[in-house]
This record gives sequence, structure tokens and C-alpha cells, in this order.
Amino acid sequence: MTFRHLRIFLTVCETLNMTKAAKELHISQPSVTQAIHELEAHYGLLLFKRSGRQIFLTPAGRHLEQLASQIISLQQQAEASMHALQHQLPIWLGASITIGDVFLVDLLQHARQLWPDQEILSAVHNTEELEQLLLEDKLDLALVEGRLTSPHLTTVPILTDWLTLIASPENEWAHKTIQTARDLDHLPVFVREEGSGTRELFERVMQEHHVPYHVIGVYNNSTAIKNAVMANLGLSFLSRTLVRKEVADGRLVEVPMGELEFKRVFRIAYRKDKYLTPPMEALIDECKRSEEWLHGDREPV
Repeated sequence: MTFRHLRIFLTVCETLNMTKAAKELHISQPSVTQAIHELEAHYGLLLFKRSGRQIFLTPAGRHLEQLASQIISLQQQAEASMHALQHQLPIWLGASITIGDVFLVDLLQHARQLWPDQEILSAVHNTEELEQLLLEDKLDLALVEGRLTSPHLTTVPILTDWLTLIASPENEWAHKTIQTARDLDHLPVFVREEGSGTRELFERVMQEHHVPYHVIGVYNNSTAIKNAVMANLGLSFLSRTLVRKEVADGRLVEVPMGELEFKRVFRIAYRKDKYLTPPMEALIDECKRSEEWLHGDREPV
């Protein structure tokens, strides 16, 4: 006995006509007849009596009609309740430290405008930590800029970002002409911590061009690095979006890097076997559309 059997049975109860029931259910008349026969065989009771071309409910049929109505009603309530629950459960969203600085707040504000009743709980970690939290199912989604190594994760590109070399206006490097990668030899730099996507990109590009550099500080947040560079203690590579304001007001200078390009793609990641609720899918779609809805006074990252 299945929900399908009960729905067919209740439709026959309402119409007292196999052909009409078949039309309402958009199935063939023999399928309706077969379902009723299967119910009668299952319970060992006659549910309808036939008189010429008309059918009537038997006492057993009337009893099953009451029970079937309650069962189908409960099933419909369960469907509605569980679908509603999908929109009530919070989304656990992680973001790497750089994305937390340049994109996360914009996304959260945009999501609140679209879905004011949807709770999104956010946390900021470096890329390596986010990967582990996704694998442990402690996060539903994560915004990352670094490379993820696990084959169990899916990533979807959402934004393009560039690192830029920054210096204090008083620093000698701010006035140098950088034509080739070798002009950056032994650059004194502040870098992010191990596991950071920003550091991974910086180290990879420098190694590809065989450029030696001198690490003078390792910090786990971009604000501390900006402050150190503005104090003329060294240089660093950070997201262009992240330093735009300081460059505009003259507290930092972007040093042209010649042939070097530090380009990366921000991605949204989740487990391959993750069940994505409709709100999660909607959030992923908005991330993919982020170039369209980012504030008009901002350049795309």
C-alpha cells in the first residue's frame, strides 16, 4: 500500500466513477482499476460494490476513506512543514580573511535585502581552515581565494581579484621603476600566515619568476599589514580592492610591477555530496551574479 494507492482510492471515492477518476489523475482507467484491485487484495476486503455501471463504497471502503484522508492530510502537512523548514534553517557561511574584508559584508547586506527572514551565520578563517570545516560539514558554503586540495569539494568561480604591491609614499620602492621581475629582487615584505590564499598566490608567482624576497613579518590579518606598510616598515602584496581607499587618500602607493601579475579568482565552495537547500542554491546564484549587484561606487574586485 502506497500513497499513490490511497490518492487513487480517494479520487474514486469522490467521483464514484473509474473513468472520471482516471481523467482527474491524468492516468489511464486500467491503472485506476488495478490500484483498487491491489488495495482490495492487500486488505482482503471489498472496498466498492458494483451495481450495473455504478459503484458504491462498502462499509470497509467508508472506513478506509476516513483513514486514507487522515494519512494523506498528514503526508501533505509533512511535505509543507519540511519545505518550510528549509527556509528556516540558518546557512553557515565561511569566508577567507581577504574575502571577509572585501566582499563578505556586501554579500550579507545584499542577502538581507533579498531574504530578510533567512538567517546567515558567517565566520572568517584562512583558506586551509575553511577547507577542513567544509569537509567536517561544519560549514555549508565557503568563499575562498586560495586553492583547495580536497577532491571532495566543488568550487564555483564568482569574482576576479588582483594583488598589488603597496608601499609607503616615503619608501624608496615607491619611486622605483619596475620593468622586469628581477627588479623586485630581495623585496622586504610583510606576508600573511601559512594557509592563507593571499600568501599562496604571492609565493607561487614569485617562485614561477624565480624572484627572491625577504620576509620581515608574518601577520594573520590584512589591517595589521596595511598599518605596518603605512608606517614605512616594509612592503606587501594585498588585494587591490582592499587598499583602494588608502591609495586614494595618499597613505599608500601602488608600485607598478612590470611583467608580474598576481591574478586570482574568488570562489564559493561546498562538499560534492552536500544537499543544497533552495536558500543555499539561491545564495550561490547571487554570488555568481555579484558583479551585477555590487554597489555602484565600487569597482568589481
